[in-house]
Parts: sequence; C-alpha cells; structure tokens
Amino acid sequence: MSEKVKESAVIVSQEEISLNIYSMWIETKAAKTAVPGQFVALYSNDKSRMLPRPISICEIDKKNNRLRLVYRVVGKGTEEFSTYQAGANIDILGPLGNGFPMEEAKGKKAIIVGGGIGVPPMLELAKQLDAQKKYIVCGYRDLLFLDNELKANGEFYPATENGSVGTKGTVIDAIKENKIDADVIYACGPMPMLKALKEYAQANNMQAWISLEEKMACGIGACLACVCKTTQKDEHTNVNNARICKEGPVFNAKEVEI
Repeated sequence: MSEKVKESAVIVSQEEISLNIYSMWIETKAAKTAVPGQFVALYSNDKSRMLPRPISICEIDKKNNRLRLVYRVVGKGTEEFSTYQAGANIDILGPLGNGFPMEEAKGKKAIIVGGGIGVPPMLELAKQLDAQKKYIVCGYRDLLFLDNELKANGEFYPATENGSVGTKGTVIDAIKENKIDADVIYACGPMPMLKALKEYAQANNMQAWISLEEKMACGIGACLACVCKTTQKDEHTNVNNARICKEGPVFNAKEVEI
C-alpha cells in the first residue's frame, strides 16, 4: 500500500494553461510512491476552510520528487491555490486512493478516455501504460489543454461540444467516428460520460476501469462522505457501498452502479 505522507510541499512552478485551468508542479515525498490514477489532498491556508481539496495527479517525476497537478478553478479553495507562486509552501496529504491496473492492458489495445478536468490524470497513465496500442480520446467544452503532451503518448482524438476541434459531440461519438476498437478502456471524467462508457464497454465485450469524481471530506475513508453503490458488500460498512477516496477512485466498471 502507498505511504500516506502529510507534509508541507514546495511549489516549483505554476501557470495558467487554459481558461481557469492551472498547472502546478510541487516537490513532495508523495512522488516516491505515487502511481497513475491516485490523487493528493491540498489544504488551504485559510483556516475557515478546514476540508482539503482532492486534486488528481497529472504527472509523476520520481527522479526529482515532483508531482504535477492540473486543476480547474471552481471555488474559493482552488481560487486560492491559483494565486500561489513558485517557492511557496502548500500542505498536502498523499498519495491517496488506488491507481489504474495497468497490467490489464499488457499486449492489448487500450482506449484512454478523459473528460473535462478528468483529462489530467490520464496523461501519466498514457505515459506509463505498456499496451500494444494506445488511443487517447478526450472530451472538452471547447478549449483544449494538455493535448500536445497527450499526442506524444498515443493516437490522440479530441471531441468538443461545439465541434471547434475534432469530433463534435461526446467521447463516444469520437470513438465511433474514428472506428476505434480496443480490448480495455481506462477513463476519468463526469458521471454521464462514465455511465456511457460503461454501457459501451458492456455492449462491445470490453473491460472498463473508471475513476470516479466526487466531492470528498476527509479523503482517507473515515467520514463516508464519498460513497458509491457497488455490486458487492463493502467490508467497512457491510452494505453495497464503497468509499471513492479509499476503495477508489478507480473501479472496475462492472462493480459499481452509476
């Protein structure tokens, strides 16, 4: 199991890479054990905001003990983080959750799917995944981000709501339009997208591993604020629930009800 380390990390750099989308590199011990699909919890300096913000890990640089976090400004907490400059400190806890089972793609064709702010965690997966073929399909509202990095790690197919770039429509539309066929799907994004991918995988006899996005409180599985329905009983509660922060965020799509 990955070591959880609460510490004061150092911000190496930060920049706005798209409208309200920020990229922050931090130096942290959490990089030593982090794997694709995990996240870290960032703590605000404003003590009135007691709960940390979960941010997915976008890239891992183990050599320099650094993590890249790419996030969208959506509230007071992330707005505060966006003002931090290089050299500042930020309290973090991590790495948290489980990662994507990369061994499932060995010798197979894989579709890596990201939607919205679910795109960032798919970059490190695309870099590390040892698959026969990697198709990267990402859905955006309109403006693309991380597209150049993703293109360097597989065949990249964007989908936009207005059709300004790539396929007009959803990631499913992009998969169908480009006649992409594979054995396994890895995905992170909004729930409607994950639900559609689960159904698509079942209809096409494909494996699907999905990372669920959910608001969290403690981030370590103690408060039960981020549960999802499952097909199996959870050992912690003895009901058909799983904690997204603890048993997830990555699940076999067959084992969760969405």
